[in-house]
Amino acid sequence: MAEIMKTWQYSAVNGNLEDCLALNKDAPVPNISSLRQDELLIEVISASLNPADYKVPATPLIGRLLISRPATPGMDFCGRVVGTHPSNIAYKDGQLVFGGYAMINQRGALSQYAVIPMANVAPLPEGVDPDHAAAVGTAATTAYQSLMPDTLQPGAKVFINGGSGGTGTWGIQFAKALGAEVVTTCSTANVELCKQLGADEVINYKTHDVVANLKARGTVFDLVIDNVGSTTELYDQSNYYLKAGGTFVLVGVGADLSLSGIFSNLSRQLRPAILGCRGFYFVQQKNDSEFFGRIGGWMAEGKARAVIDSTFSFEDVPKAYKKLREGRARGKIIVHVGNRQ
Repeated sequence: MAEIMKTWQYSAVNGNLEDCLALNKDAPVPNISSLRQDELLIEVISASLNPADYKVPATPLIGRLLISRPATPGMDFCGRVVGTHPSNIAYKDGQLVFGGYAMINQRGALSQYAVIPMANVAPLPEGVDPDHAAAVGTAATTAYQSLMPDTLQPGAKVFINGGSGGTGTWGIQFAKALGAEVVTTCSTANVELCKQLGADEVINYKTHDVVANLKARGTVFDLVIDNVGSTTELYDQSNYYLKAGGTFVLVGVGADLSLSGIFSNLSRQLRPAILGCRGFYFVQQKNDSEFFGRIGGWMAEGKARAVIDSTFSFEDVPKAYKKLREGRARGKIIVHVGNRQ
């Protein structure tokens, strides 16, 4: 195995992440002998991008506290195991796995080799393409958690605000796999996509006032999921369309990561129901092997598929992040890092 590798890194982030990235062509490959019992050394095949990749490093206080520098971006990947601790019995060299880091940290997936805990990966199911598996990661596990799968009942009515992005496209499919009725929003160009993914009804936010549309229905929704987070109006008016006892879920990928945004989310969680507010739940990603296993099973069964907007070469990572940041992606952006063979 090689002793040096290529990896994308950033130090200070002043402005946009893509302008602060540099390709280190002489980074040392992590030493297998230094692996902990719960860690795997992965040769990365494909990686996918997430908004948090550029949002968190650019947040002055939080980004500095969470991430030591220089750091490699990217949370989600598919790759092959090339090294394990001697005590490992769960995975073998050459085995294909997919997963994602539990949180943004110094070592990311946009590197030829990466070290990751076994708790954050699952075996790649037979027949699932590595690009599609790399697209699971943070977006899919977040979508899965946002549906509150332990309590969501078959026949429940779910509203998903933002159905055509990375989290929304997974959320529609998982909601249908769990037996729910799904209403979602998107722009004109993505209405057909959301229907193809299983949405029972699609509200075009370009031609309709979403909140007014929902209020006109009455309190019919059991669960409301906001993947966009661009305004508090959706939650503030939710008592008009969310059932008593229903829950409003704000997905972390759409949240305002400034201090004022964080305090705003906390205040909504603490507002008592006596004020007429519905339950509020904030979902941040939790990349867990159990979630990956469940999602991988649905993919192998044909109940869920990745929606891939575009693929980029490893050398074009800055271009990929620029496209993601500008909001021009429909589904996931994939980076080809290494060989499939």
